[in-house]
Amino acid sequence: MDHVMINMRLLFNPGSVAVIGASDNMSKLGFHVMKSLTNGKFPGKIIPINPGSNTVMGIDAYPSIKDYKGEIDLAIVVLPAKLVPDIFKECVDKGVKGSVLITAGFKEIDDPSGAHLHIETANIVNGAGIPVIGPNTFGMINLNKNLNASFTPEFSNLRKGNICLVSQSGGISHLLGFMAMGLNMGFSKIIGLGNRLNIDFDRMIDYLMSDSDTKVITLYIEGIDNVRGLIDSARKNRGRKPIIAYKTGKGKVGNQASMSHTGSMAGRHELYRSAFDQAGILSIDNTETLLDTAKAMSACPLPEGPCIAVLSGQAGPSMAACDLLESEGLKIDSFTGKTQEKINELLPPLALRTNPVDMGPAWYDSDAIQEIIKAAMNDENINGIIFLMMFASANVDALKGIRETLIKWQQKKPVISCILSPPAIWDEEIKELEENRAIVNYPTPERAAMAMANLWKYVLIK
Repeated sequence: MDHVMINMRLLFNPGSVAVIGASDNMSKLGFHVMKSLTNGKFPGKIIPINPGSNTVMGIDAYPSIKDYKGEIDLAIVVLPAKLVPDIFKECVDKGVKGSVLITAGFKEIDDPSGAHLHIETANIVNGAGIPVIGPNTFGMINLNKNLNASFTPEFSNLRKGNICLVSQSGGISHLLGFMAMGLNMGFSKIIGLGNRLNIDFDRMIDYLMSDSDTKVITLYIEGIDNVRGLIDSARKNRGRKPIIAYKTGKGKVGNQASMSHTGSMAGRHELYRSAFDQAGILSIDNTETLLDTAKAMSACPLPEGPCIAVLSGQAGPSMAACDLLESEGLKIDSFTGKTQEKINELLPPLALRTNPVDMGPAWYDSDAIQEIIKAAMNDENINGIIFLMMFASANVDALKGIRETLIKWQQKKPVISCILSPPAIWDEEIKELEENRAIVNYPTPERAAMAMANLWKYVLIK
């Protein structure tokens, strides 16, 4: 029985957290970890460990975890690397169930002592079945449990959602987290694997497949030692939940950087991509598309085919969307005769009435726009809808007219949009539609189209 996997439940859902190296000094990471826990409103017991202080941030502190009489589920360690083996021996004696090891100075450094320290520490925790996130990590966050076990309190400002990010890079985790705030995206967890003492991508995938808070798994990968473990874990869980991966280190410099950052070579990129496809992992080429695809998968049904209707309030954006859709293998096919007849009734002959549809002439007629959308939604030839609407003073009320139709439809087929206005004009309408899962919105037609394309690509490999 794998006791490390058994204890992962308490690692992410602890009732008590000790911060070993807690501090009131802003120049110490232990200060920022304490701030993350307290500002994030962690509901359990917080236990600062600092031999030089009676209190930290007004909370009773203890010289060591041995001096605390209660149970400790999670230990966050922010002490120098050379002290870590002895600290983990104390954690074993105390019965700690999991740890976040923020400390750097293990196998990623050039000095051989780092690798020796890594092995020594791994042997201690593996013998006791203690799962460890890290070392050399920013930490991890379980948003649905108000657990911010990181040195960045601002992560607690993220919306709670159903996307989990598992990343080797703290910088990428921060980048994606802050970008997600601007996209109104929600996360279940953000996990900085760091240099992977005993928790690697394979164990995270196995755990997250049974995590009821997580619907979509996103991976940021630089270089890993156990590629076979990752592929095997993805393959055996194939189709249960989407796995989306962004793998860097294609070039020589990136490969070398991966070694110095993670202690692992990046490896040949084309081999990773082929293995990912065979395991049902969707490969992504940049951070923006990683987020966009996760957002779509978290809120949309998967399309049953590649045929997309493009409905646009202006002709130009539809051309941009169509170009990208077709370049990615999707089809802008004809409507059924019944649908086309209905659209012909609603739009004048001068308008582009076949797929894509230019709804510009119906700006002042919300009933006509509603009927066009309904006709496309119910068309048996159509597997998904791209809806595009750029603000103009004349169409200021366009969203009010279609709100009820979109919410009532509830994405029986994926509805992905680029609805854009100056700040504060349509913001609330867009937010309401997204929170009711009526649409998934993006800031450009190309990003909307790429998100739809990746839904279909996932269908083909899952």
